[in-house]
Amino acid sequence: MNLSPWLEMILRFLLAVALGAGIGYQRERAGKVAGMRTHILVSSGAALFTLVSIYGFSSTAVDISRVAAGVVVGIGFIGAGVILRGAREEEVAGLTTAATIWITAAIGLAAGAGMYLVSVIATVVTVGVLFIPKIRG
Repeated sequence: MNLSPWLEMILRFLLAVALGAGIGYQRERAGKVAGMRTHILVSSGAALFTLVSIYGFSSTAVDISRVAAGVVVGIGFIGAGVILRGAREEEVAGLTTAATIWITAAIGLAAGAGMYLVSVIATVVTVGVLFIPKIRG
């Protein structure tokens, strides 16, 4: 039994978990409702869908890129729920949290696809952006 593909899948999945945790940790420290657990689940779920599409359906004639499209659509519903849940009167709230959930899903897709450097750089950039102070008008 060749363990190489299994080890590759585990590495990709665990990378997605770690990168999601990094973003989620920042959000939790900032006191946001979507924290570490949410971001780990989003990133690892996206990675798992990607892994299943690559390795699970590789012997059949299936367009594996459809999985990425499905994750993008699905995560949009979660993000919209975050925005709607956070909105109060004239104030729009939850946009940054929704955006972090969205980019975390993209990072999970990239990690699941084996794009290690891109997923790590995207995580570093995302966490960096989250430290930019909010400018109030």
